[in-house]
Amino acid sequence: MDDSEKLNRIVEARMKLKARFEEKMKLTPSVADDSPKGSGPVNRHGMPAIPIGQTATSKWPVLDLGYQPNVPLDRWRLTIDGAVENPVRLTWKQFMDLPQTKDVSDFHCVTTWSKLNMHWKGVSLLDLAVLVHPHDNATHVLCYGYDTYTTNISLEEALKPDVLLVHTYEGQPLPIEHGGPVRMITPQLYAWKGAKWIKRIEFLTEDKPGFWEDRGYSNTAYPWRNDRYSDED
Repeated sequence: MDDSEKLNRIVEARMKLKARFEEKMKLTPSVADDSPKGSGPVNRHGMPAIPIGQTATSKWPVLDLGYQPNVPLDRWRLTIDGAVENPVRLTWKQFMDLPQTKDVSDFHCVTTWSKLNMHWKGVSLLDLAVLVHPHDNATHVLCYGYDTYTTNISLEEALKPDVLLVHTYEGQPLPIEHGGPVRMITPQLYAWKGAKWIKRIEFLTEDKPGFWEDRGYSNTAYPWRNDRYSDED
């Protein structure tokens, strides 16, 4: 099979998987919200650029659990398992050999700052899902970081095209303090839904809260609904 045939198969599998969640995606608040709360010009998703309670910043503040793991590329691994047909454990080379996606998106931190128009490169979670073939009853993923952090996300959010596992920011390797060598980004949700220093993605057949969700943060995390804490769900 030549490279063009491989690419065609990837594209076909990507479209089939996305179609399974297409209707749910259309109903998510970041797509279907009739009254999003926020200000500023309309962003790339038709929402106000600055969600309610947020302030735009040119800086990129560093937030973590007090530990920044330094994982050499030759020791970095990404495990994708759970409710899937083909669990994998990827080396750095195998990860970089996957289709690479460039995107520009915004970053909304629950601590009330937003950084706009950030340039990324990485692998889409959709393409990783294609690689492992989630079971039909899979509904969520739980992401794990090398720093012991966890966070959950529904598949209708996780399979959106701007959800990436990024290794490059503004043309440079992702800095360690921001989750390098690889972190997940979730531009249509608050940023805690994207694990830094990511090492594992577990597909689940039912929802399971992560680190901050267990401590009172929202399970859904929609910025344009000011959806920060569980008592606001």
